[in-house]
Amino acid sequence: MEFRDYYAVLGVNEAATPEEIKKAYRKLARQYHPDVSKEDNAADKFKDVGEAYEVLKDPEKRAEYDQLRQYGAGADGAFQPPPGWQSASGFGRGGYTEADARQFSDFFEEVFGGGRHQGFSGADFGGGFQQHKVRLRGEDVHARLALLLEEAFHGCERQVSFTVHEPDDHGRLRARQKTLKVKIPAGMSEGRQIRLKGQGAPGLNGGEPGDLFIEVELAPHPYFSVEGREVLLTVPITPWEAALGATITVPTVGGRVNVKVPEGSTTGRRLRLRGKGLPGKHPGDQIVVLQVTLPEQHEPQARELYQKLAELEKDFDPRSKLHV
Repeated sequence: MEFRDYYAVLGVNEAATPEEIKKAYRKLARQYHPDVSKEDNAADKFKDVGEAYEVLKDPEKRAEYDQLRQYGAGADGAFQPPPGWQSASGFGRGGYTEADARQFSDFFEEVFGGGRHQGFSGADFGGGFQQHKVRLRGEDVHARLALLLEEAFHGCERQVSFTVHEPDDHGRLRARQKTLKVKIPAGMSEGRQIRLKGQGAPGLNGGEPGDLFIEVELAPHPYFSVEGREVLLTVPITPWEAALGATITVPTVGGRVNVKVPEGSTTGRRLRLRGKGLPGKHPGDQIVVLQVTLPEQHEPQARELYQKLAELEKDFDPRSKLHV
């Protein structure tokens, strides 16, 4: 009896989550569906995929399989369950019949005592592919949408174009361009997704369509940057504003506001404007980062004042901690 590595059949590792296993099954079942695939051995692969999923989707059967998997295949490639092995999911306990057992591999029959379980994956393999059509959910489609920061802040309506694959009258998959008008809610941040149920690829044989997931990305802004829901802005200030303190006007995405610069501020000081970041249930803040900036040229009188200031503050050493 040949050993069957169900994880390899589905292309997942042994630590795969149930959701990852289901996703892999749906993808492969759609790929090898006999009504769609043109591969010569599609029906066999479709059956293998169904057998692997029947075991790995069920926590009890998966646990039993994982115990047996450690024995692997022998030197001749054959597999034999250890002496005394009897599956808890076998005949008389899992709803299997002798007719069911013929639908899957010898390995499955030996280990689990048969093939199809009632309600198997929403499909029925008992009578062959021609008599029983398998309903498959359509693929989810992912698209990216670049927004200006102002659009993400206020919300907007945008058109999104994406490609779906759907069967034609002969059952062959064809690519089709699809365009939707999408309402973007206010406060969308980088990486967030909008889910449009049923707008993905159509299902097969009456299966429900997949969903469309739109991932938002923000276009670079001339002077704002975004971290999560916080908006950052670097604001230049003069040396005298930094030294004496001042009230200055700064832009936010939602409009201008007045900000008080504390006396004795230095470059890099951060001032937080509560609730002035991206809106939402918990609005973000805007962070104003101060940057002390000198004029490119000074008037002679200004230079004299700097020289006088240097004389008055000659005991101040900003590099004292560097021990130089």
